Amino acid sequence: MNVTEPVIGVTSGTIRGDLRALGAVSRVDGGALDLDARDLELRVNWGYRANGAVMPGSGHAVERDWSKRERIGVGEGLNESLLGETAFDIYLNEVAFWSGVPARVWNYSMGGYRVLKKWLSYRDASVLNRDLTPEEAREFSAMTRRIAALLLLEPRLDANYAACAESASSDAVTGTHAKM
Repeated sequence: MNVTEPVIGVTSGTIRGDLRALGAVSRVDGGALDLDARDLELRVNWGYRANGAVMPGSGHAVERDWSKRERIGVGEGLNESLLGETAFDIYLNEVAFWSGVPARVWNYSMGGYRVLKKWLSYRDASVLNRDLTPEEAREFSAMTRRIAALLLLEPRLDANYAACAESASSDAVTGTHAKM
């Protein structure tokens, strides 16, 4: 998967119902975001510069139960065994946050780094010296949905792996090999 390419139903087009509510950027008061009022300034210590390097900060993430609205919005796709029994609200500042980031998505790591938290550390206002752009705020939402889509694929990927392993094992016993 090329992370720079849009994925229909996940990051572009009509977003799948089971992903649509995940990681939506929102205002604490429920109002519309005001881009002229610095609503997209990431300023809760997600990252900082030290000795020429960007270091991760503590940020501000609040773990909570899934809301009734999120359960209805996500519907049958809210598979808690795959996405997590809780969600996180990830704050940009005191007025804006990304809502409903599944626990397993928030904790998803690659190379020993939590993907979303690492992304935020490089975009803290103290590092960038500017607010996030609306496109950057949407990118966090898109990454949330991409990771959730991968996690939701786990049962099918596991079943495919098991079928391939069984086939390879069966071929080894019978001495047959796939022709290249």
